[in-house]
Amino acid sequence: MGFDKDFSPVLRFMVVSDVHYKNEHSAERERMEKAIKTAYELSDGEKYSKLDALYVVGDFANNGSPEQMRAFKKTLDENIREGTEITLSLASHEYGYNGEQGALERFSEIFAMEPDTHKVINGYHFISITSTKGCHFDEAKQEWAARELKKAAEASPKKPIFFFQHPHISGTVYGSINWGEDELTAILMNYPQVIDFSGHSHAPINDPRSIHQKHFTSLGTGTLSYFELDEFDKIYGTVPPRANIAAQMLIVEADARNRVRIYPYDLITSNFFPYTWKIDSAWDPSSFLYTDKRYKTDIAPYFGENARVRISDIIPGGFTAEFDCAEIDEDYVDDYNVYVKKSDGTIVRNSTVWSEYYFYDMPKVLSVSFSGLDEGENYTVEIYANSFWKTCTEKPLTSDVISL
Repeated sequence: MGFDKDFSPVLRFMVVSDVHYKNEHSAERERMEKAIKTAYELSDGEKYSKLDALYVVGDFANNGSPEQMRAFKKTLDENIREGTEITLSLASHEYGYNGEQGALERFSEIFAMEPDTHKVINGYHFISITSTKGCHFDEAKQEWAARELKKAAEASPKKPIFFFQHPHISGTVYGSINWGEDELTAILMNYPQVIDFSGHSHAPINDPRSIHQKHFTSLGTGTLSYFELDEFDKIYGTVPPRANIAAQMLIVEADARNRVRIYPYDLITSNFFPYTWKIDSAWDPSSFLYTDKRYKTDIAPYFGENARVRISDIIPGGFTAEFDCAEIDEDYVDDYNVYVKKSDGTIVRNSTVWSEYYFYDMPKVLSVSFSGLDEGENYTVEIYANSFWKTCTEKPLTSDVISL
């Protein structure tokens, strides 16, 4: 996949968040440099060859120290070309070094930017707001957001307004359960033409739930540091194995008809994810494609004819179950429930694991290990695959009897 060849943009920008520059050189610096270079490389071969803007939606630094801010500024100075507008916002991590006021003063000195901005780029309004008191928006911030949104909407009522803040808006994109705030909700609801970009959660952008439409459009912006997910039933918690193999960005295009295309991109493997999100009439909620109606689906995962469970490493009280991953006709498989059952059918273990869909190169085989089982007992393993939309395999993948 790549850019939509039938789409003729008059605007292109990239969005990243949660980069987490550290005092010492780290993978995050290399990923940020690659993100900028890649955005230019992808643009250079196109009819519209510009990258008009870079938006960084908070937590670009791990604690906001002078070393981290200067290192981030150095990356921008060395990689951003003339003609690309740069906008950064701050959030909780930037305030970690010596508080909010110190971070804002340091930000002004090093970047020569305002923390809250309203810009017009190629005729489109861009509003970026920095949070206060960690990831909140006090009354003054709310008033500023309302005032600037009103100006943008009055200037172009049917034109998308691109809005940026660090925490998700609660109850919108995947990640907003644990990492959302609601102080801006009542303001944004008045402007369905808003396309809102947020981070904070580190949730993967190739999750189809990372775009959400109800009162307005919301998008998660991922991370260049490590993944965290917004489900709490996994055997390893919310941070999955190999979480630090994470570098994703969004590239956004708009055309002269006010249509928008959004492309999630994987920097680890240098590939577009197989989604292009389309917003043709941002101002009209009846046109929204990415609503909660997506949960009303019969599309479910299924195991292929040759899929198998393989049992290995049998020891007193334990074993490992390795299994072939399921398939689905749309999107990805989200996760798996792996049950261990006694011979009478009772469940003694339920281990839930992600499919690792957040990696462009998804694994085709997964494994789960069990211990603490009764010796001298017979067990079987049953595996169910789940979609993002709460559908499940009709027929589980089942092992032969395991004797311990």
